[in-house]
Amino acid sequence: MKKLTGLTVFLMIILLKPALGQPPGNDSSYLIEADWVFDGEQMHEGWGVLVRRNLIELAGDIKTLRADAKSRVLRFPGCTIIPGLIEGHSHLFLHPYNETSWSDQVLKESRAERVARAVVHARSTLMAGFTTVRDLGTEGAGYDDVGLKEAIEKGVIPGPRILASTRAIVATGSYGPKNLSYDVIVPKGAAEADGEEGITKEVRTQIGKGADVVKLYADYGWGENHEPEPTFTLDEMKKAVEVASSSNRIVAAHSSTLEGMRRATLAGVTTIEHGDNGNSEIFNLMKEKGVALCPTIAASEAIEEYRGWKKGSQPEPNSVILKKKSFKAALDAGVKICMGGDVGVFPHGDNAREMEDMVEYGMKPIDVLRSSTSINADVFRIGDKLGRIKTGLLADLIVVEGNPVENISLVRRIRMIMKNGVIY
Repeated sequence: MKKLTGLTVFLMIILLKPALGQPPGNDSSYLIEADWVFDGEQMHEGWGVLVRRNLIELAGDIKTLRADAKSRVLRFPGCTIIPGLIEGHSHLFLHPYNETSWSDQVLKESRAERVARAVVHARSTLMAGFTTVRDLGTEGAGYDDVGLKEAIEKGVIPGPRILASTRAIVATGSYGPKNLSYDVIVPKGAAEADGEEGITKEVRTQIGKGADVVKLYADYGWGENHEPEPTFTLDEMKKAVEVASSSNRIVAAHSSTLEGMRRATLAGVTTIEHGDNGNSEIFNLMKEKGVALCPTIAASEAIEEYRGWKKGSQPEPNSVILKKKSFKAALDAGVKICMGGDVGVFPHGDNAREMEDMVEYGMKPIDVLRSSTSINADVFRIGDKLGRIKTGLLADLIVVEGNPVENISLVRRIRMIMKNGVIY
C-alpha cells in the first residue's frame, strides 16, 4: 500500500493522465485522507474515504479504514474532502452577456459555435469542482444539451453529468428575442405552448427528446413597460406538473412575481428559480408545499455590473436590494434553498460565485455547502446516487485547501477532482 503526498498525487495525475470519462479499472482503489471530510451534511475530523472503482466503499474514522495492497493512498494535509458540487441552475449554451447579448447569441451565433462553446463551458465547470449540473434551457439551441450530455457520458469530452431540460417552455408571445420588427418571424429562445393540450404535447415531446427536467416560465417581462407578469394559468401549470410527474420528471419554474410564484407553488413544481419579489407570505406557502428556491443571486449582480455598477464602491441598485430582502425572507421562512447561480449569465467555471454570494446575503457557510451537495441532490431526486460521501454512492469527490466552513471561498482552491471514480 503506497502512501502518496498531495504533491506526488498532483504529479501522478499530470503524468498518468487517465482518459477523461474512462471507466475506472476493475481493481482501481483509492484511500483518500485529509484533515476534514464534509459528508454532505456534517463536517468530520480524522475521517478518510475509501473508493473502489466508481463507488464510495466506506467513509469514516481513518483508523477503521483498511485499503488493500493495490490501493493508492492519497493524503492531503490541511485540506477538506467534499462531495462533488452540484450546480442547480446552469445554461451551458450561453456565455456572459457583456461579451454578446442574449438576443445576439440566439439569433447570430451558429449552432456549431454554440455547441463548441458549450464543450468548453462543460470542461470549465467540471474543473471548478462541479461534477453535476442542472442545465435549465439551451436558449435556442434545441435539444443539443442532450447530445452534450451523451458525449460526456461516453467519454468523448470531459464535463459534469447533466440534468437536461432541453428547450424549456414559454407561453406564446411572452419570450424573446423581440428586438426585430414584429413582421419578422425569428427563432425563439424556448418552446411556445398554450392550453392544457398544448402543454401536454410539449412536455411529452421534450421528455421524448431526452429532457430530465421540465422548465416552465411562470412569468416573464411581457407586461406594460416590459414589467414581469404571469404567463401560464394555474391549470396549465398543474397539467405540466401532472404530465411530467407521470414519467418521474421534476418541474422547475422561472418566476419573479408574487402571482407567478403562487401559481407555480400551488401547481406543485419542484423548484422556483429567482424569486426576486418573494415575501414572507409566498415563502411560507412554498415551505408548506415543499417547494425549494434557487435564488440565482450571482446572475442578478452580474447583470447590474454589466450595466456599470461597481460592487463594493457604489450604492446597491434596487434589484440587489430587492434580492437581499427576498433571500432573507426565504431564509426566515425556512424554505429549502438550492445552490444555483444562473451561470452562463456570468462565466462558467466561476460557479462558486453564487456560494460566496449566499454567504454574503446571510447564509451560513455549512448551509451553503449542504445546498451545493446533499440538498440539491435530494431536491433533484438524485440523492440515491450523489450529493453525499456515503457507502454505495458514486465516487464524486473534490479536495479543497483549508476548511470551507471557515471561509466558503476555499472551495475555489481545488487540489483534486474525482468524478465517477476517475481523477481529473
